[in-house]
Amino acid sequence: MSTNEKSTSQKILSGLFLKPLSVAYGAVTAMRNKMFDFGVLDQREFDIPVLVVGNIAVGGTGKTPHTEYLINLLRTRYKIGVLSRGYNRKTSGFVLADENANASIIGDEPFQIYQKFGLHGVTVAVCEDRCAGIDKMREANPSLELILLDDAFQHRYVKPRVSVVLTEYSRPVFNDSMLPSGRLRENKGALHRADIVVVTKCPPDMKQLEYRLFVKNLNLYPYQKLYFSTYVYEELRPIFPDYGGAIGSLNDLTPTNYVIALAGIAHPLPFIRHLKSTQAKVRSMVFPDHHNYSRDDIGNLIAKIKSSPNPKNTIVITTEKDAMRIRSLSGLPKALKARLYYIPISVKFIPNVAESNVGEEDFSDTIISMLNRPDKQNQLR
Repeated sequence: MSTNEKSTSQKILSGLFLKPLSVAYGAVTAMRNKMFDFGVLDQREFDIPVLVVGNIAVGGTGKTPHTEYLINLLRTRYKIGVLSRGYNRKTSGFVLADENANASIIGDEPFQIYQKFGLHGVTVAVCEDRCAGIDKMREANPSLELILLDDAFQHRYVKPRVSVVLTEYSRPVFNDSMLPSGRLRENKGALHRADIVVVTKCPPDMKQLEYRLFVKNLNLYPYQKLYFSTYVYEELRPIFPDYGGAIGSLNDLTPTNYVIALAGIAHPLPFIRHLKSTQAKVRSMVFPDHHNYSRDDIGNLIAKIKSSPNPKNTIVITTEKDAMRIRSLSGLPKALKARLYYIPISVKFIPNVAESNVGEEDFSDTIISMLNRPDKQNQLR
């Protein structure tokens, strides 16, 4: 039997085994949603707006960059609190971010948000229980006027004023299936609980036919709004500015430079492709999403630098999320710190040519309008 035939057989056997589990999982999540819909399980509504940013599929849709976009959009209008679960942190319960926070204490994504906005009046906290977390955030800061819940679309004990749900361009919900055979946390019909759906990580040069296919296949209700966004890679930055920064831009890299692309994110290929678009020679070290770097990992990284054809001209470039975890590590050699860089990403909304070119300005107006409505329950569904 050839390798391709073996692979096909394995996929068929895997599908036969996983499909019943997906059906069972889907039934459980559907029953849970019905219990909320019928009032068997209670939702709590707060007297300040709650904006949920989430998804239906697990991992990699771009929640943190879109949350940062919303913070930038709204922080001049509201005193904002951002609450996350704090995935893969080494603590538990409610933790309010302060000057002692790091990725181990509150998680890499909340730490990234705190690093950017904590000194600009945005309160950041983590808690598995979102209702309790909101209460404790407001006790700590009674002046809060808006809560952003990161990755909480399935946490239905909180009744949001606005729900923003993300689906990835390369693997939209309508081409996916339930866990464990696919990546969906709940049935794709749950998308209709969203007020706004954003197709993320789109190529900036999407064709009109692609827009129309998304509009058709997502099949949203009239009360829902659909937008498309893409990533913009920003300038290179040193993780440790006191030690590094000799290279200020990817454009400074030449064929004599070697880059180690270090990534512990859900979908590292676009990041690696971006680095390979430079003149430098690129090698990669890839880890699972939210990977906590160990001493062995750092040792292997140092060994990879030393084994480079030109160690003196070798640097390490990672993602912003990975940079938060690396920054929290102790005992890194100064020589390594001088070689460590990261590339931030930002979100840009692109015009939806299938629906009157609605884009960034319309998205901003829609978010503000929805937050100002008195009660989501009054909206016709």
